[in-house]
Amino acid sequence: MHLSRSSKWARAILLGCGLLSLAATGCQTNIGGQTMPSAYYLRDDVQYFPLGPEDKIYNERKALAEYKIQQQAVREGLNEERNP
Repeated sequence: MHLSRSSKWARAILLGCGLLSLAATGCQTNIGGQTMPSAYYLRDDVQYFPLGPEDKIYNERKALAEYKIQQQAVREGLNEERNP
């Protein structure tokens, strides 16, 4: 089968685009619900997630505890003013 020059160039361009898109996406894959890293994961940007409480209502509990401490301090302050 003889291909014309334009047909060879078209195939070469298509092959080049295919290889370029494959290289750009990496080899990241999804297996069993887990995203497995690409072969270039060592060169990827580091994503930093600061440590924090795993409990979703941690801030609410902390705020409530602080509020109770403040209310207790106010009550004790009022009691001291009345008792002298």
